[in-house]
Amino acid sequence: MKLARRELVAIGGGLAAALCLPGRLRAMPVETIEMQGTARGERIWFEPRGLHVRPGTVLRFVNRDAGNSHTATAYHPDLYGRQLRIPRGATPWDSDFLLPGEAFEVALPVVGVYDYYCIPHEMAGMVGRIVVGDPGDPDWTGPAPVSDDLEPETFAALPDVEDILASGRVGREGRS
Repeated sequence: MKLARRELVAIGGGLAAALCLPGRLRAMPVETIEMQGTARGERIWFEPRGLHVRPGTVLRFVNRDAGNSHTATAYHPDLYGRQLRIPRGATPWDSDFLLPGEAFEVALPVVGVYDYYCIPHEMAGMVGRIVVGDPGDPDWTGPAPVSDDLEPETFAALPDVEDILASGRVGREGRS
């Protein structure tokens, strides 16, 4: 399932209506993940690159990189034939290309570990990990193992689940 730019992914009963409300009236918590890069474009990243949230949290991806377009794309077989790196039963997302200043929102109601990437910048390490809920929650799905689908350097750029759980968020180069 490929979603158009700026489209809201609504999962569950009243979530669609909740996402249409002004930000201060939303029932679901919202966390922002910025797409950033250096002025010359030699380095790009998600900020934070690791985040721990409650089930149902809305993630807002915002492109703050003035010089590049980016995507936020879940690792899923339905999206470009990638290995499943989100919980089974979770809906995959693809923001499509976001130009500078554009945003995309997605809600994550299923507990577990979600890995995602920027299509044109994955090989440069522009990947991220979201931990929804806690390992003791019913139906918890831990991180997908290392596979041939990811280059070792790309896999190494994903923050450890333990680090995310310990600090709540992991920023660029391990900063919280």
